[in-house]
Amino acid sequence: MKTTHMLTLDDVRRIAAAAEAEAVANGWAVTIAICDAGGHPMWLQRMDGAPLMSTTIAPEKAQTCVLTGKPSKVYEDMVNNGRYAALRLPVVPLEGGEPIIIDGLVIGAVGVSGVKAGEDAMVARAGVAALGLDAAS
Repeated sequence: MKTTHMLTLDDVRRIAAAAEAEAVANGWAVTIAICDAGGHPMWLQRMDGAPLMSTTIAPEKAQTCVLTGKPSKVYEDMVNNGRYAALRLPVVPLEGGEPIIIDGLVIGAVGVSGVKAGEDAMVARAGVAALGLDAAS
């Protein structure tokens, strides 16, 4: 048996606050989604002015990271580099999702949607950083 870490509501609130602070500091209106190790939603926050569709996309970016253990940008890059078969995977190939990994295990993920893909990823990484971890370590 293996002992694993799991996100608490306190952790999720810290992640969300840091992600929101990053978005506010840059003047970005986004939706922030955080899910647990099973891809189940723990947090969904649409900031004033964020696109309506972002409430669907942000959780899907987070779930993509949980399913794969990789940032969602990996799949966007695949498609952009001509690997169109990646569009058949059960993932959202859009940058802006970052996994939360501890001791090599995915314990959750942050997905952000609402601005340019790289900006979404910056907000997601700021959220993950609130836990004192790197986005992919």
